[in-house]
Amino acid sequence: MSILLNSAAVTFAKDLIKHGKIKNDQGHWGQHNPGSTEENSFLKKHEMDEYANWHLGLDKSHSEDTKGRYKFPYGDFKAVHRDGLIAAKERAAQQGYHDIEKAADELLQLLEQHAGNPA
Repeated sequence: MSILLNSAAVTFAKDLIKHGKIKNDQGHWGQHNPGSTEENSFLKKHEMDEYANWHLGLDKSHSEDTKGRYKFPYGDFKAVHRDGLIAAKERAAQQGYHDIEKAADELLQLLEQHAGNPA
């Protein structure tokens, strides 16, 4: 499985951070990561490309119109979560997706600067 960096999601996340749509949470991403119910609810009101913007990775082995194509979520469809970026960065590092790891780290640093917490 080859997962590529979703550059559109990185741009989208930077814009959210610059506009203060962040959660500087210190908890575990599992507490904030949207589950299937939240994902399906979001998709009832939004297009798949909007869903894609909330994921740093693209799995090209899945069709564009499936949730399985989109990996490494970092937010809750409202805000960028600090713990979401940390989880994405750690998982990308473990799985060898260095471009996604680097993007997550850069977004994390931007979020922490915006929140007033130097990395």
